[in-house]
Amino acid sequence: MELNLQPRAPTCSLSGKPFVEGDRVVSLLARTASGAIVRYDALESLAGSLAPEGFVACRWVQVFKPQERPGSAARALKLTAETLFLTLADPSTESTPESDRLVRFLALLLERKRLLRPRGRNADGSRDIFEHARTKELHEVPSLELTPEFFVAVREQLSVLVGEPSQPEAPPAAPAEPAAV
Repeated sequence: MELNLQPRAPTCSLSGKPFVEGDRVVSLLARTASGAIVRYDALESLAGSLAPEGFVACRWVQVFKPQERPGSAARALKLTAETLFLTLADPSTESTPESDRLVRFLALLLERKRLLRPRGRNADGSRDIFEHARTKELHEVPSLELTPEFFVAVREQLSVLVGEPSQPEAPPAAPAEPAAV
């Protein structure tokens, strides 16, 4: 899964005020009526008036930290399942039911691709621990029950981000049997 999205904005999309270190920033990914995926970043204090066009796939809150590495902006433009997971699973990102569900699904996907390795559960058993293969960082992922409802909800979120899957064409109808006389 790969998307090209704009990186976190340096300014609030509502006020135009530049973010400063320590600001709490609400980020949303939404699919507009035209099908474009748009990221909105706003100060948490103003986020109540953020009304994005279209369907919101996920929402998260992070404490703003300036870009540490120059040149990482081009890398941040490419949103992959791995970078979305790392963003949503970051300990500074506050979880929501939508982001928890997406993090759980992405962890399953990335474990299958061997980008994450399971490392057990936390002390109270409410979260699974995964090690990121490249960075060796440990990430705690909510231990959600993988029910059909879970996958339906994830499908809805992913359809917003990657588009609706094409519906398979119905097979041609079988020819009618000739009537007996």
